[in-house]
Amino acid sequence: MRGVILAAAMALGLAACAGPDIPYASLNAKYANPQSKWLDLPDGLKVHYRDEGRRDGRAIVLVHGFSASLHAWEPWVQRLAPDYRVITLDLPGHGLTQAPKGYRVGPDTQVKVVDHVTARLGADRFVIGGNSMGGGVSWRYALAYPEKVEALVLVNAAGWPSERSGDGPPLVFRLLGNPVGRAIIKSLDTRPMAEGGLKSAYYDPKIVTPDLIDRYVDFSRAPGHKDILLTQQQGGRTPVTPATFAAIKAPTLIIHGEQDSVIPAASSRGLAGAIPGAKLIIYDGVGHVPMEQIPERSWQDLNAFLKTLP
Repeated sequence: MRGVILAAAMALGLAACAGPDIPYASLNAKYANPQSKWLDLPDGLKVHYRDEGRRDGRAIVLVHGFSASLHAWEPWVQRLAPDYRVITLDLPGHGLTQAPKGYRVGPDTQVKVVDHVTARLGADRFVIGGNSMGGGVSWRYALAYPEKVEALVLVNAAGWPSERSGDGPPLVFRLLGNPVGRAIIKSLDTRPMAEGGLKSAYYDPKIVTPDLIDRYVDFSRAPGHKDILLTQQQGGRTPVTPATFAAIKAPTLIIHGEQDSVIPAASSRGLAGAIPGAKLIIYDGVGHVPMEQIPERSWQDLNAFLKTLP
């Protein structure tokens, strides 16, 4: 399933090794807003998050995808905030979250970060949703902490087992994994590659503005991010089978863009067949990030699902 991470690799994997680090002070000045806050966690993380909307509303936690940031959820946050409490966060190696030198990321550590943040914010039960890699974090969270999850929302989610498990890592990650490859990539003008990868993933090229490209490339150059992202791709993962998902008991909404070039819509069809009672919506003419490409339509479907919850 080479397409699963190819577009993300082109968008960020190449950009991650290009150019010097950008200090967090500069990144914060450019990308934080008045809702931005940070939590210091015991393992040395300084997690960037936003806690918006109605304090007495149902809590919704949204987790971004690989190479993205909490900014990807802004179209949904604007629509959800009048009725819900919405918590978004940057995972380690992403956005404005700072990690100590040598920090290593895996599926279990990402789940624990979400749990630490929500516990510190007093969110005892909530709806959890995620896009792409964040979808994988979300369904793993639902399995690890079923008592805390009111419902699960998967948006072009990662994690459905590949039918071609023998595929090796894509060439870009093999290059990034050794010094010679990194030296070659550093000599390239990677911004056009990042733009091409993002346009492929987003499907609608009008969404891929210069500001959006800047954000992806800038965050890839945050201190320590490139090391986390590269080791994240090289790390092992616990085997997952279709039977894994049968243990998810939370009400589940699954949405996916049919034209996703990163994770095929067949993956969400598989998830919908494996998660008991899951509702599946497939959008024709939509790519990897429905919440950004069709924010109004996808939010309406999300809101309709949320209103069915007790």
